[in-house]
Amino acid sequence: MEKLIKTKCYRAAIYVRLSKEDGDKVESDSIVNQKELIRQYLTDKPDIEVHSVRVDDGYSGANFDRPAFQQMLKDIRGGLIDCVIVKDLSRFARNFVEAGRFLNQEFPLYGVRFIAINDGYDSIQRKGGADDIVLPFKNLVNDAYCRDISVKIRSQLEVKRKKGDFIGSFAVYGYLKDPDDRHKLVIDEYAADVVRDIFKWKLEGLSQQRIAERLDDQGILSPMEYKRYCGMKYKSGFQVNPKARWTAVAIGRILKNQFYVGTLVQGKRSAPNHKIKKLMQKPENEWVCIEHNHEPVIEREIFDTVNRLLIKDTRIAPQEQTVYLFSGLLFCGDCRRSMVRNNNNRGGKIYTYYMCGNNRNTKICSSHRIKDTLLEQSVLASIRSQIEAVLDVEKMLKRIDDMPYRKSIASRTGIQAEQKREEIERYKRLKKALFESKVEKLISETEYFEMKLQYDEQQKAAEDDLHRLEKELHTATFSLKENNNWIEIFSQYQNITELTRPVVVTLIDHINIYEGNRIEIVFQYHYDFEQALRVISCAETADATSPEVKEVV
Repeated sequence: MEKLIKTKCYRAAIYVRLSKEDGDKVESDSIVNQKELIRQYLTDKPDIEVHSVRVDDGYSGANFDRPAFQQMLKDIRGGLIDCVIVKDLSRFARNFVEAGRFLNQEFPLYGVRFIAINDGYDSIQRKGGADDIVLPFKNLVNDAYCRDISVKIRSQLEVKRKKGDFIGSFAVYGYLKDPDDRHKLVIDEYAADVVRDIFKWKLEGLSQQRIAERLDDQGILSPMEYKRYCGMKYKSGFQVNPKARWTAVAIGRILKNQFYVGTLVQGKRSAPNHKIKKLMQKPENEWVCIEHNHEPVIEREIFDTVNRLLIKDTRIAPQEQTVYLFSGLLFCGDCRRSMVRNNNNRGGKIYTYYMCGNNRNTKICSSHRIKDTLLEQSVLASIRSQIEAVLDVEKMLKRIDDMPYRKSIASRTGIQAEQKREEIERYKRLKKALFESKVEKLISETEYFEMKLQYDEQQKAAEDDLHRLEKELHTATFSLKENNNWIEIFSQYQNITELTRPVVVTLIDHINIYEGNRIEIVFQYHYDFEQALRVISCAETADATSPEVKEVV
């Protein structure tokens, strides 16, 4: 009697995967088509019973961090399935190393049969090891294809960034994606007003934490909750509470974000390669920054002022809501240590004064004590005086702008400067030829050094002339219309009657206090002010010596 041979019945998992990120062809590789092809294949395979269908829709094949795949792997290790069926090897993986590990080590260890239909591969039907040779090549091709697609996508995204196209999933708080062009940003007026309030409150002296508390008290939705309120499917790894609240960290991010001055900053983070999905921070010099890319929410001067404040020591006293008027701006003129604010109670009346921090703590420096009332009066008077000086400078610069002979001066000076540059290059060539003559022993070392010294002196004189001519050219081409931002900032405070925190931090860089109540105020834009004075001085000199002026007169 013949013995009946019992055929082994396999419990199979159908595995399908699709990802546009891999450049998968949606038409032919759709989830539905993959399932249909596999089920047709199984119609004449009575030894295979479908136990489960695992679907990873929208997951890359470059790694195995896929939920359905991991569940299938759990079933394998739990003994629930012993067969895996895929449409082709590319649906299983596009990672050469990891695919080889699973097919050659992991699956054989658990006795798993693996079938890739379109590749004609079935692990229990290998003949003479031929498939063992071909299979790695197919995996390598799939890996290379995935890498090629990744490189193309990265290159395309980089081109878009450099063009100024916004490629983020969600617009920055305060902006919306343009309905007509999702790569452009338009201002969201409601959220933008909140951003403006945040900057205004920071200028007024509120800390990031106090700003966050004020927004929560007013019922203003945090950026995360606002996105959800607008119907966006937004998730963040920072959320802890069921409803996200404003935090000091979130306020700090807004205050430092250049997006709000119209600068598009992208490419801060990226994955090392197509197989690793974890994003890594890139060096700042590799970021893509496009200035004047979109409409600003905050003026550049306000943004710069706020960011200067963020790096200063501006702690708020426990009993106060805002920082003191001069917080972060007062320094000892001798040791450069921050001045400290103190109160003194005399006969029930409180007197406030500032003193050197070193003196109070270590007595290394003298006290440099000054009353707050005297300081405020002096600073207010100095600000008024500086504003008057700036307005006078503006009048003189306007007169320079109207000088009829400036174009001819600029043309003549530009030609002279170019001649000097050519002269400098000629001396450099002569010195190079001189050195070659010395090497070839056409001249002695003594002759070489004597002649080189002459060329050095002549080159130095030409460079000095070029520097003078460039200054004159700058004067002749200086335009008040293109260099008046700082003047406008001072001008808006020309009727000032009292000091406020926004006025102080906008107009003053820092204040040095010396003994004897001597005060040195370094104003913001002092470089621009000094440059304007130099332009005026050069213009007046040119005015007195220019032949064109005599002709006009």
